[in-house]
Amino acid sequence: MERIGYQDIPVGMFEKLMSLEDMINHSSLDLKMLEMIRLRVSQINGCAYCVDMHYKELKHAGESELRMYSLSVWKETGYFSKKEQAVLDFTEKLTKVGEEGIPENVFQSLTYYFDKKEIALLTLAIAQINTWTRLMRTFQFTPGNYLIKQES
Repeated sequence: MERIGYQDIPVGMFEKLMSLEDMINHSSLDLKMLEMIRLRVSQINGCAYCVDMHYKELKHAGESELRMYSLSVWKETGYFSKKEQAVLDFTEKLTKVGEEGIPENVFQSLTYYFDKKEIALLTLAIAQINTWTRLMRTFQFTPGNYLIKQES
């Protein structure tokens, strides 16, 4: 049972968050990589609604089943490129950020693959999915019902 239903959300709240999503999705960042980030953050934060959504989005984007079900143990596999490993490491560190912040070596590994604007967008994308997972965990939206939007 949802604690807070969609009809209970203040007008404009989701629309503002969605405008950020739109900006991120239409940036120079690869959509499949963004969905990988979103799925990994959803796993870390234990958000069943978001795991369902981003698993389906990543599958729709053409990601393999092997890589999707191995994402939670990516460090132990050989399925992810060095670029993806840098992104996933940054994703995990930012999601679990503590007093120590982001280690310099983690940030520097991103600079091999991304410019500063892209790193800023990656940071926003990770912060954004962390916001969504916290909202969904609090509101307790029901997982399993997410449908991929058909492009018109």
